[in-house]
Amino acid sequence: MAEGDDGRIRPGEVAAPMPADFDAQLYFIGRIRSPYSRREDCPRRGDAASGPDFRLEINPRWQPALAGLAVGDRVQVLYWMHLSRRDLLLQTPQMDGVTHGTFALRSPVRPNPIASTVVPLLAIEGGTLTVRGLDCVDGTPILDIKPASGRFQGEHG
Repeated sequence: MAEGDDGRIRPGEVAAPMPADFDAQLYFIGRIRSPYSRREDCPRRGDAASGPDFRLEINPRWQPALAGLAVGDRVQVLYWMHLSRRDLLLQTPQMDGVTHGTFALRSPVRPNPIASTVVPLLAIEGGTLTVRGLDCVDGTPILDIKPASGRFQGEHG
């Protein structure tokens, strides 16, 4: 169960037992600095046009990988929704009250709570990128950053 999660599920929801072992390992490349300190305060989807700015603070060991990014680029940010439950198979969103399979929803509640958002790159200051349009709490781990579209011949997705 995720931190701050009281374990309750809505009518129609089904939880799965979690596996004892993991299949893979990840490296968090940094943390997102967000104006939101609680999940309840986060928007359902970020607003790249008028929403608040977020800072992507990249760990020093990964900062050389920022070479080639430029202000004005659109970047895809993949981040780990670390406060989300991971055991629900069926979910009943508050918005419509209809039960759906987890893989049919954009909910952060999923076996691997990975979020992916394309955002404008507003500033680069050393190892910190400023973007707008995310929807996460302060301290959210960053999994990866990549250009929203390939610029280099022979680049694969």
